Amino acid sequence: MKLFYSRNPNPRLAVAVARHLGAEVEFEFASPFAPGQAERYRPLNPNLSLPILVETGKSLWEADAIACRLSRAAHSDLWRTGDDEPEMIRWLSWGKENFVRACDVVHFERGTKQRYGLGPMDQRLVEEGLSRFCKAAAILEVTLSERDWLVGDRVSYADFRMATFLPFNDAAELPLGDYPSVWRWYGRLEEIDAWRDPFRGLDAPELPPIPGR
Repeated sequence: MKLFYSRNPNPRLAVAVARHLGAEVEFEFASPFAPGQAERYRPLNPNLSLPILVETGKSLWEADAIACRLSRAAHSDLWRTGDDEPEMIRWLSWGKENFVRACDVVHFERGTKQRYGLGPMDQRLVEEGLSRFCKAAAILEVTLSERDWLVGDRVSYADFRMATFLPFNDAAELPLGDYPSVWRWYGRLEEIDAWRDPFRGLDAPELPPIPGR
């Protein structure tokens, strides 16, 4: 298997999963939107987005699908099955529509747009994203005040997915410190080597700096 990746949030998530699982994959840095690269990657993913997992002549795209495939290949319960699977899927679904989406909105305005020169920051969208973040973080705060992880007594893919944008909080500046249980939960994730530094030893050029940071 080969995993095409970059340092952006969803590819980072896939690399962290692969390295946490000790998956038998070859890692290859990719830039599908770079000049002259689109036609190479379009047959693998018509969206031209990363990550992409390729094996035996077929490709799989979207980080959640890749995490599921890698977890099954590794015979791991990082992707929960059985009685815990509905609980995990509940957090994946809720997270992507609420907490993760709010993080994405703020990070895009404060980070991605500035990093790649995509136009001025839209403060209205920042405020909207922060409002949604606070509502979602308050729900997570209650849940994580009673448990260490989102599903059961150990880390699952639900935790990885929920935290997709938090490694980029130097750009987004989300008020994580206002939610002590969420802050402690993320601290536990940061203790996992594969999460804290998924690109160690890989060819992974740094993202462009944010002007003024």
